[in-house]
Amino acid sequence: MSLRVISGTARGRKLKSVPGDTTRPVMDRVKEALFNILADDVIDSNWWDLFGGTGAIGIEALSRGAASARFSDLNRVPVETIKENVEHCGFIKRAEIRKGDAFSMLSAQADRKFEYIYIAPPQYHEMWVKALKLADENINWLTDDGTVIVQIDPTEYQEVSLKKLEETEQRKYGSTLIIFYDRVNQP
Repeated sequence: MSLRVISGTARGRKLKSVPGDTTRPVMDRVKEALFNILADDVIDSNWWDLFGGTGAIGIEALSRGAASARFSDLNRVPVETIKENVEHCGFIKRAEIRKGDAFSMLSAQADRKFEYIYIAPPQYHEMWVKALKLADENINWLTDDGTVIVQIDPTEYQEVSLKKLEETEQRKYGSTLIIFYDRVNQP
C-alpha cells in the first residue's frame, strides 16, 4: 500500500512506510473522510499523533494548515520513518518528534495543549482504552474545545467510562472505526 499526502501544501507527496507489521497505516479514504469531517477546524490547530507510525495523520494535518504536530512512537524505526516523512514534506519546523512510551507521555504533566490527540495504536491490545483513559485523567493536554480521535478496528470497540471526555461521534469505514471524544466543559 503506498502512502501519500492527500491534500494541502504537500499534496501528492509519497510517504515512506514503516518496515514490518508494527504499525497500522491509515487508508487514504479513512484519512480523507476524517479531514473532511474536521474541515477548516484543522487550520492553526495543534496535533499530537500519539502512536505516530509513519506520521501520516500529523503530516496530513500540517499539509492542511495545522500550526504544529507532535509525533511520538515507542520504537526507533517508526521515529526515523516519521523524521524522513516530515522532512520530505517540508514540515520540520512545525513538527516535534519524540521517541517514548505513549502512556508515560500522557501520564506526565502537560507541557502544552492540543486541539487534537490522535490515538491509533497497534490493534487488538486494548491500548486505545488505556490511552483514552489517561487523556481523560490528564485533561490538561487538551484545549477547552479539544478532541481525542481514536482509530481502531470495529471489533475492538467498547464503551469507556470517562469523566472529562464524552463520545460524540463514530464513523465506520470498512475495517476501520473512527471515534470522536470531545472535552466536556465543566462549569
